[in-house]
Amino acid sequence: MVRAYVAGRKPEIWVEAGRGPPQVFIPQTHRPGQDAEVDFGDVYIDLAGVRTLCYMFVFRLSFSGKAVHRVSASEGQEAFFEGHAHAFSVLGGVPAGKVRYDNLTSAVARVLGFTRARVETDRWTAFRSWAGLDAFYCQPGLQGAHEKGGVEGEVGRFRRNHLVPVPQVSTIAGLNALLDAWDQEDEGRRIADRTRPRSTPPAGSCACPPCAPSSPTSPRPPPGSR
Repeated sequence: MVRAYVAGRKPEIWVEAGRGPPQVFIPQTHRPGQDAEVDFGDVYIDLAGVRTLCYMFVFRLSFSGKAVHRVSASEGQEAFFEGHAHAFSVLGGVPAGKVRYDNLTSAVARVLGFTRARVETDRWTAFRSWAGLDAFYCQPGLQGAHEKGGVEGEVGRFRRNHLVPVPQVSTIAGLNALLDAWDQEDEGRRIADRTRPRSTPPAGSCACPPCAPSSPTSPRPPPGSR
């Protein structure tokens, strides 16, 4: 308890003494098709009668709140890349701005001090270059959670609305077909405190303005997938 108090109070003392900058929070604003956020969330399913822990990849556009979901048996690089490829297919392109990530091991090999600089994994660098993604890495730990709060909230919202009670499926592919249908049902949803509708153009038609068109060579498989 004392340690927690000191950890919270010490930065305040520094600010009061003029020795450190105060922490401030600036509301995020986004343009259509510019920015997105990515995260994984744990989900439980009854797979062929067996309660199984799986992982849900979520790719969320920051302006509209349009999100694409994909469940896999792991949250390794293969699932990470497949989730991106599926999101690009559904959205009809790649966000033209920055895509926010936490420091997951599929993408980040090492965090360099307290900076935004990261040593990326080789396969992620190759995939990101192939796709034309501009990655933005959040601060480690709880300090960076608010930097991609949209997708953090989307994981919980989707899980509560579509994965409770625990779905019973025979295959993960069958579950992902259900996720695609639920994503379509959510097209007309409105996000609280926003005057605009959340719905976006139909799948495949959002290359402009929601997403930048993918490169002419994008249908080729990602590096390392052969």
